Amino acid sequence: MFGSSNRGASSYAKVGLETSVVAASPHKLIVMLFDGALVAVLSGLMHMRSGNIPEKGKAISKAIQIIDNGLRASLDKKAGGQIAENLDSLYEYMSARLLTANLKNDTEIMIEIQGLLTELRETWNAIGAAPAGVPASDVAPVRISNLVSA
Repeated sequence: MFGSSNRGASSYAKVGLETSVVAASPHKLIVMLFDGALVAVLSGLMHMRSGNIPEKGKAISKAIQIIDNGLRASLDKKAGGQIAENLDSLYEYMSARLLTANLKNDTEIMIEIQGLLTELRETWNAIGAAPAGVPASDVAPVRISNLVSA
């Protein structure tokens, strides 16, 4: 009895997500990728702390897939120039660090990547909040450049 209603709720949630993706602007899709990566990293961290190795591995793999096949794949290096190149390097760094965190059960690396993703998401949201004609740098400071050039 409960199984069928649970499947119904799951199907409803899936349709809601698919509808959100179809209706989302390109900017919102990137925010959704950041959200998904953050949820996966936090899930991996939770499973790491509880000792649930299989679920930790699944969550970290999901985060890496979102970063590599979503965020990194969406970069337009011709149009984005140096910023896109720097982001590509940062995404590559984050994926490598997540792999290391998974292999070594290192919660500090997970927290580091959570911080980077959070900062990127906040900056991306600030860019989207900038009124037309106003540079995003006037809306919110971009601190990521310090991380990318390091």
